[in-house]
Amino acid sequence: MAYDEGLAELLRSDLADETRVEEKHMFGGLCFMLNGHMLCGVHKGGGMFRVGKPRAKEALTIEGVSEMAFTGRKMGGLVDVTDDALSDDTRRGSLMALARANVHSLPPR
Repeated sequence: MAYDEGLAELLRSDLADETRVEEKHMFGGLCFMLNGHMLCGVHKGGGMFRVGKPRAKEALTIEGVSEMAFTGRKMGGLVDVTDDALSDDTRRGSLMALARANVHSLPPR
């Protein structure tokens, strides 16, 4: 397993109140989809959140968060999160709120 199952369990727990959550294995990690849209995920060394371009600047002020550059170039609206930041309830909660706001602003798939 290329990702930390404990971190994945934290995200599962955070999403327990949502009804349309799916899990998909992608790129050696685990992605959580909400209403058919990528929301967040875990990968080796941390995780990611899809906060959307309007919320990215706010997300980047959180310690342990950086721009996502999975393929070597910046991916707008996605942020990378260290495992330390992902395991911190307060920082993870702030990022989850930004990612949920993003997904809830999109039409369901």
